[in-house]
Amino acid sequence: MFHTTIEPRVSETDGVGHINNTTVPVWFEAGRNQLFALFNPEWSFKDWKMIILNMNVDFISQIYYGKEVEVYSWVKRIGNTSLELYEEIHQGGELCAKGTAIYVHYNVHEKKSERIPDAIRLELQNHLYTNM
Repeated sequence: MFHTTIEPRVSETDGVGHINNTTVPVWFEAGRNQLFALFNPEWSFKDWKMIILNMNVDFISQIYYGKEVEVYSWVKRIGNTSLELYEEIHQGGELCAKGTAIYVHYNVHEKKSERIPDAIRLELQNHLYTNM
């Protein structure tokens, strides 16, 4: 599992007084930084390797400004060239949002997907979600 703590900002709070629903996908992406580092340790956009294909979000409970948010990301499935993530956002110990994302390992220069390298595949297995 990958874990990231986020401190909600005032600008992410909407007129109803809770964190705007457009913020949640951004927070899920912030929770993927450790995953991105596996594929691109130099953080070079010139050689970026992860292209998102699909993302789904289920909103479970409201999230508020003033309390930290915990983002958890697990690897749900590892394919030949792609992987699926399962993600959750918690605030105050309560599940507030959950979702999935599918990424493909992609060569931007050749404009085609590539097999996930064995060394990365082994590391990804350390983050498998086993509660499903």
